Amino acid sequence: MAEFQRLDEREVHRGHIWSVSVARFRGPDDAEFERDIVRSPGSVAVVPILFDPEGVASVVLVEQYRPAIEAPVIEVPAGMRDVPGEPPSVTAHRELAEEVGLRAGVLEELTVIIPSPGMSDATTHIFLASDCDQVDDSRQGPEEEAMDVLHVPLQEALEMVRSGRIADGKSVVGIMLASDRLSRGDLRLCPTPE
Repeated sequence: MAEFQRLDEREVHRGHIWSVSVARFRGPDDAEFERDIVRSPGSVAVVPILFDPEGVASVVLVEQYRPAIEAPVIEVPAGMRDVPGEPPSVTAHRELAEEVGLRAGVLEELTVIIPSPGMSDATTHIFLASDCDQVDDSRQGPEEEAMDVLHVPLQEALEMVRSGRIADGKSVVGIMLASDRLSRGDLRLCPTPE
């Protein structure tokens, strides 16, 4: 791979969570160029897997309004890593409880993805939650307060991914990897909440 070098960077906007910078680089041919970069603390996503008494797996999803696209989106519970120094697993536990009222007995990191490397340094840690207990939720903000919590059989969630009904990147990756993990048969059972 040819060598690139970042020469400098200046922040042009600071928002509540993200900032936007203009960075200057030198390419392999010695030419300089600029790129806009969204700086992000990153995020977490959690795929909670539950089992009914017959052992049929389901996944807990949320459907919430996303202002950036002005539409509701079906996705796995997720949140920003907005507490400085907080490990991703701690953020994942917190977001799972806040959004859908579950505490994971077992939380396993499935992968870390780079959702949009062409414009942002954001990463998303995707976790699988199992052996879950119900707790009180504590939703934050108008989108979460109005969102619906969905309990969907895992096979149906996979069909929703294949059909494009679930199009959110972190959710597609998480559901597919969770299904793969489940097919290996080594998840602890957690009952579906009543």
